[in-house]
Amino acid sequence: MVTAHAAPVAAGAIIHFNFERNSLFLCLFNINALEILLAGTRFFRLHWRQKSARQNVMIEVSNLTKRYGGRTAVNDISFTVARGEIVGLLGPNGAGKSTTMRILSGFMPGTSGTVRVAGFDVFHDADEVRRRIGYLPENNPLYLEMRVREYLKFRARLKGLGWKKSRDRVATVMEQCSLTDVHRRVIGQLSKGYRQRVGLADALVHEPELIILDEPTIGLDPHQIRSVRTLIKSLAGKHTVLISTHILPEVEMMCGRILIMFGGKVLASDTPENLQRRMAGGSQVIAEIAAPEALLRAAWELLPEVEQFDVSPSEGDYLRCALTPREGFDLRPIIANLAREKGWPLRELTRSRHSLEDIYVQVTKPITEEVE
Repeated sequence: MVTAHAAPVAAGAIIHFNFERNSLFLCLFNINALEILLAGTRFFRLHWRQKSARQNVMIEVSNLTKRYGGRTAVNDISFTVARGEIVGLLGPNGAGKSTTMRILSGFMPGTSGTVRVAGFDVFHDADEVRRRIGYLPENNPLYLEMRVREYLKFRARLKGLGWKKSRDRVATVMEQCSLTDVHRRVIGQLSKGYRQRVGLADALVHEPELIILDEPTIGLDPHQIRSVRTLIKSLAGKHTVLISTHILPEVEMMCGRILIMFGGKVLASDTPENLQRRMAGGSQVIAEIAAPEALLRAAWELLPEVEQFDVSPSEGDYLRCALTPREGFDLRPIIANLAREKGWPLRELTRSRHSLEDIYVQVTKPITEEVE
C-alpha cells in the first residue's frame, strides 16, 4: 500500500495567496449566480402565473388575420373559449367561420396574430395541438370502402393509440355515437346521418380535449339532426366543443355561448341570455286589455315612457296593445297600475323575447348598411 503524505509546512513559513484577486473573482461569481437565481425565480413565477391563468382557457385567439391574395377572410379577430364550454360560431357563408376553424386545427397558417390551444401555440407546437383536437370538417372525408369498425380502429392507430387502447376506445365511441349495430357495414352503404356519426366517432376516438365541428348537421333530416344535437350536448363538461353553423336554432339549442361573425370579424361574443338583456330595452310589451280603444290610445299617448304603440282587435272585448318603451324603461308595472286604477280587465301582460334571428340582425345591421 502506498500512502501519500502532504508535505509539512514549517513553522513560520510564508504562504503566498493573492487575496485581492481571488476575493474579486469569488465576489463576481456570487453576484452573477445571484442574478441568475433571481432571473430564474422571476421566470418561473411568471410562467406559473401564466399557466394558472390559462388552466381554464382552451382556445385563445389574439389579433388573428388571414388573407387570400387581395381578400381578407379573417380580419384581426380575438376571442377565448373556456374548458368544457360548447361555443357556437355563428355567421353566414363567407363570414370566415371555416377559415378560423382550419387555422385552429392546424390545417392552415394564419397571416398574422397568435392562436393557442390548451396553452400550445398552433403555429409553433402544431403536433401538440393536433394531439388535443378532434376535427370534423364540413365535407366529412371518410374512406367509403372501409367498414365502420375497421375504419375507426385505423384512425385510432393513426392518432397514436396502442392496439389495446384503440380497441377499447373504438368500442366506446361506437356505443356513444350509436354505431354498434352497423359496425360491420361498409361506410359507403350508410345513410348520410350514419356517416356523420362515423365522422363524430373519428373526432372523439383519441379523447381530445377540444372538438371542432364545422357545420355538423348540414344535409341531415330532422330526426338525424336531433340525434346529432343530443350527442353534441352530451359532450359538455368532458370536452370543449366549438361548432360552426349558419343555422340559428341549432346554436340556440346547443351552445352556452355565441360568437357572431360577419365579414371576417367577431361582432359579438356572449351567452344567449346576456345578448337578450342587451336588447331588452327595445323589447315590445304586449298587453291585452278590455277597454274602449279611444281611451287606450289616449292613455298610451300621454305616457312619456312609451315611444310607440299599436292597438289591434283581439278575442272578445279585448284589444291587443303592442308598446315599445323608451330606453331604460320597463312598461309592465306602469301598465298594470294603469289598468288597476281605471278598472280595465287585463288578460295578458308580457314582454316579447327577441329570437336569435332578431339579435343576429341587430348585431350585423351596421355592417350590412355599410356594405349596401
